[in-house]
Amino acid sequence: MATATAPASSTAPRPRIVIRPKYLAFTFVGIMMAYVAVHNESFLVNWKDPIWEHYKTIKWYLLPHGITAAFALLLGPLQFSDRLRKRFAKAHRVIGRFYVAGVFIGAPLGFYIQYVEEQMGGTRNFTIAAAADAVLWIFSTVMALMFILQGKVQQHRQWMTRSFACAIRPFCRFMAR
Repeated sequence: MATATAPASSTAPRPRIVIRPKYLAFTFVGIMMAYVAVHNESFLVNWKDPIWEHYKTIKWYLLPHGITAAFALLLGPLQFSDRLRKRFAKAHRVIGRFYVAGVFIGAPLGFYIQYVEEQMGGTRNFTIAAAADAVLWIFSTVMALMFILQGKVQQHRQWMTRSFACAIRPFCRFMAR
């Protein structure tokens, strides 16, 4: 015996679209990163740009800093996905290791690059800010790493949120230049 299905009613409630605050935050971070890439970093694809003359002394530090810090910035938002964490725990751990490596390499190199910039006539204020950024980013990441190794997941999540906030802070300062 076949059962008949009723036709869909035009007055049926439509499904609600829920926009979570974290998606808004990550969208904002993505837009901010795209803005910086287009307006401040476009010289990276144009080797004839006169700014390369300025970067000649730090070019071998700039590449590893840029790649590792970009890994941290691009992979960081993936770590906040509950779905990824639950369904792909191993991938979450591997991505986390890349994030930590990006922090431990990118932050000190960022400070060193700013220190060299100061020697070439830059202001000391940016060097002090770069040092503070590097120390805070490394410290918050070490705290998060320490908590997850102890099995304290809630504290780990709090410190990783702080770590990612420290990761995007230099972008905000760079955009203000």
